[in-house]
Formats: sequence, C-alpha cells, structure tokens
Amino acid sequence: MKTIIKLEEIALFILGIYLFSLLSFQWWWFFVLILAPDLSMLGYFFGNKSGAFFYNVFHHKGIALLIYALGCYLNVEIIQLAGIVLFSHSAMDRMFGYGLKYEKGFKYTHLGEIGK
Repeated sequence: MKTIIKLEEIALFILGIYLFSLLSFQWWWFFVLILAPDLSMLGYFFGNKSGAFFYNVFHHKGIALLIYALGCYLNVEIIQLAGIVLFSHSAMDRMFGYGLKYEKGFKYTHLGEIGK
C-alpha cells in the first residue's frame, strides 16, 4: 500500500509542477518557495497542539486547492502560485512519509509514525 501512496503523491507533485509551468513566474521561484510551508513547524515552539495545527493548515491539500481555485477565479497569479506551492509541497512531503500531524507530537502522522 505504501508504494501506491508514494506513486500517487509523485503524480500529484508532477501535477503541481505542470500547473506552475502555466504561470508566468520564472522557475527559480518554484525551487525557492517549495520548502516555505515548512516554516509552519515553528508552531512547535508553542507546543504540540499549536505545532500540529499550524503544520496541518500549511500542509492540507484541500486548503491548497481552495487557494489555487480562488487565484484562478480572481485571475491573480500570486494566489495561484501560493496554492500550487502548498499543494506541491504537501505531495512532496507525503512522498517521503510526512503526513498531517497529530497533537501527540511531530512524529505522529496520519501516515504512521515517522522513523518506524
């Protein structure tokens, strides 16, 4: 099952790259911004509950798709870019086994415990 999930996430990451290619931004923007959602881990300085909350908000594909759709509706590329970066980053994280976090701690995710 893990292989199927990884293949699915690779396909979604490739979709994110394709959607980015439709925008007028230079490619270096994608490479610079792809790790930006991980700044949400700073929430863990305030405890596991707030850490999990902020991490999950910035790694939730549904939120990413809503932001992208809003950017499409408003025809604002910077909002589309934000949605694509969030979506692509989430897919990339899940390719490596990092899922949405539980309040128990950073290593407890919806994909299982990190490091097991």
